[in-house]
Amino acid sequence: MAFDGTWKIDRNENYEKFMEAMGIGMMKRKLGAHDNLKITIQQDGNKFNVKEASNFRNIEIEFTLGVNFEYSLADGTELSGAWTLEGNKLVGTFTRKDNGKVLKAYREIVGDEFVQTYVYEGVESKRFFKRG
Repeated sequence: MAFDGTWKIDRNENYEKFMEAMGIGMMKRKLGAHDNLKITIQQDGNKFNVKEASNFRNIEIEFTLGVNFEYSLADGTELSGAWTLEGNKLVGTFTRKDNGKVLKAYREIVGDEFVQTYVYEGVESKRFFKRG
């Protein structure tokens, strides 16, 4: 599928503002903006296997479209939610366990880039990845 492959972070747009809205401290925001994130995605029908490797952690997530699962961000924020497919875009709706607020995430292929968009409390951020 279109998402399959290894994607390496190329650039961020408004990422520090997003992390600030999420309540991440300044030191972690500075480090997070330069995390060298690499995402490897394998899709098999409605099942996805996603490996995230960065300066801070390496994790593997398996999920099925439309099925809720638990996830924690690199800063320890715990979420619960699911990914769905809307057209050619993966749409994630996650609820924070600590405050009940919703984090929306979008993953799509735009040209030759993998674009991940986050929306939290009205703050939108984009992360752009190139095939690695």
